Amino acid sequence: MSFASFSTFGAHADFYIAAAAPWAAAGALLLSIIALILLLTLRRRFGRLALGRAGSFEETISILTRDTKELKKFRVELEQYLKFAEARLQGSVRGIGVVRFNPFGTTIGGNQSFAVALLDEKRSGVVLSTLYARDRVGVYAKPIEHGASTFELTGEENEALEKAKESMAVGHKPASEASKTS
Repeated sequence: MSFASFSTFGAHADFYIAAAAPWAAAGALLLSIIALILLLTLRRRFGRLALGRAGSFEETISILTRDTKELKKFRVELEQYLKFAEARLQGSVRGIGVVRFNPFGTTIGGNQSFAVALLDEKRSGVVLSTLYARDRVGVYAKPIEHGASTFELTGEENEALEKAKESMAVGHKPASEASKTS
């Protein structure tokens, strides 16, 4: 190749460069617009991450650390409260059994007398029974400790006690099992 062929190529190259320059400028403008949009999007995302007034990550970390400490303290307080509530619930009535009966064994007068057993989680509580007659009503209470009484229980009182124990057993089953037994 001679020098003359390069000079004709150079003359034509100026033409091609002049023709491509507007397209190159348009491409550069498009790339700068895309870069600007990405920058603004990134800045907005960083702004959302920053929690403080100044918008710094150091302040955000200190805020999150403080919140975490507060949540840990709240968790400890909540655990203490739940232990207290659990202790209170252990003494609450968990099993109830009721039996209505006629103490005279006849069809006259109906089942106006009843026995009620009230038990806590430890199967301790009381059996209350009433004997109803036309001229008087008797009310009796017998303590229950761990599912038994030191006093002799009547048949109706024993039946009420067993119903209370059964209601406690049903209460401890998962909901799906309790609905199957109903």
